[in-house]
Amino acid sequence: MLQPRNILFRLKWVGSRSCSNYVSRMRYLSRMKQDDEVCRTALQSGNIFLYHQLAPLLQRTDIGTYQFPAFPAEDVKGILENLGESNEMLWETILINCTERNKAQFSLDVGSIEQAAVEKLCGGTFTDLRKAFFLLRGPEATLAARVVHFHHQGQALLRWHQTNGFCSSTGQPTQRNQSGSQRVCHSSGITYYPKMSPVVIALVSDGKRCLLGRQSTFPRGMYSALAGFCDMGETMEETLCREIAEEVGLEVESIQYSGSQHWPFPQSSLMVACHATVNADNTRIRVDTVELEDARWFSLEEVQELLKIKAPPRNNKGEPPVFWVPPRYAIANRLIQEWANQQQLKS
Repeated sequence: MLQPRNILFRLKWVGSRSCSNYVSRMRYLSRMKQDDEVCRTALQSGNIFLYHQLAPLLQRTDIGTYQFPAFPAEDVKGILENLGESNEMLWETILINCTERNKAQFSLDVGSIEQAAVEKLCGGTFTDLRKAFFLLRGPEATLAARVVHFHHQGQALLRWHQTNGFCSSTGQPTQRNQSGSQRVCHSSGITYYPKMSPVVIALVSDGKRCLLGRQSTFPRGMYSALAGFCDMGETMEETLCREIAEEVGLEVESIQYSGSQHWPFPQSSLMVACHATVNADNTRIRVDTVELEDARWFSLEEVQELLKIKAPPRNNKGEPPVFWVPPRYAIANRLIQEWANQQQLKS
């Protein structure tokens, strides 16, 4: 069912980065995860993204745009001191990644401190991650695509540590290492690592139209590709076919892999994105209303109009909702854009 390909995908290096620089950076990142002293040393000169109860800090710039500020560790020490907090909180940071110049990047949740006090001192606002990215428009959307990975990873790791403080075998407290890459129960000797749930997201097409659906929890008017969690023991292909059959009553004929994306909502998930084709002679939708609120076919012209909407539209009360699709940082948008591009090549 999955079409064989000689090359599944090609990696594109950003800018002038060389493979040797990448290898060096990945090995440095690995050392920070494995060696607490290396990580502590890196933290002293690293940058820190601040969160408050998992909501990242968002700043409005002088020109009216938004940004996610990364504070040098020394500045965070000063912030904590000004708020009467101990610098010991700095050791609660979680390692996210490091820049191409080997500057370590961390996340820190200051949810135990009064939110308004931190916001005033930092000149920003702690904003729900999904809402924050909707505020990034135009040129900032490109920036959002660059930092979205850090914030998804940072929030997911912070949440994992907040919800895995005890061993599931003994009930005893677990202890994290400095980087936050693992937790250990010293009573049982069990080591716990952050986990992700695999999810398949698919854009279904009949060759001329694509199928988009919406859940009742989606923002008003938003339609997206169909998605579902993998059951234990399922392959990606089996999950995709089952979910399409369950949600809209269609049988998949072929599948093409597109890419993947980490997604922290509602928990940490790995989104595996695919294009799925169904028989053009059997396209009647039978929506499972437990799973979906609605699903419908969209033509190329309709999809092109949807892709022009860069931010959630504002509807006046009582007016019918304006249809729109997830923003560019979501892999669902990528699937929809790929399908539209492919359809244009056919015409």
